[in-house]
Amino acid sequence: MRFSRRLFVAGALAAPFLTGRAAFATEDNQGPVRNNISAFRTHEWQYHFDSLGVGVIISDTTAKVLQHWTSDGQMFLYPTSVPLSDELTRRGYTEVVEKRENPSWAPTPSMRERNPEWPAFVPGGDPTNPLGTRALYLSWQYYRIHGTHDTRKIGRRSSNGCIGLYNEHIEEVFDRTPVGTKVKLI
Repeated sequence: MRFSRRLFVAGALAAPFLTGRAAFATEDNQGPVRNNISAFRTHEWQYHFDSLGVGVIISDTTAKVLQHWTSDGQMFLYPTSVPLSDELTRRGYTEVVEKRENPSWAPTPSMRERNPEWPAFVPGGDPTNPLGTRALYLSWQYYRIHGTHDTRKIGRRSSNGCIGLYNEHIEEVFDRTPVGTKVKLI
């Protein structure tokens, strides 16, 4: 196996959780949270959902991390990019309503207002496409969990509302995530 910085970061983020070295704490009456050596907290799905159903995703916009649980209880952890500001950040419950490989992209009306120089449309597969290689469309209009070709964005406030992952990570999540997967952004 070839190691890359991205794989190292993802592994470093997941290692304390997987090795059981997490400490428990309680915060904001949301139940126990796990804090690891990277100082971000992981969340137990049971404090946010009644059941796993076909799977659940929790995206923590403060910690810039996405947790994905499959229907059989396996948990996967990924670093993310998050919206640039609180005004662009939507929080709450939604679900995956559609999945697209090599999605095309068009800026939202508010993006066009802020950035009139942006193209009106970028086809799927184009290396300048901000949705990367895969996208999970949420029930909220214009909101996605998607890949990115611009790897500098991961771990930062850099999006216009979406949650971004490295392309290889969104491809893993995409393959394991059926339509109907429940999602919570916190």
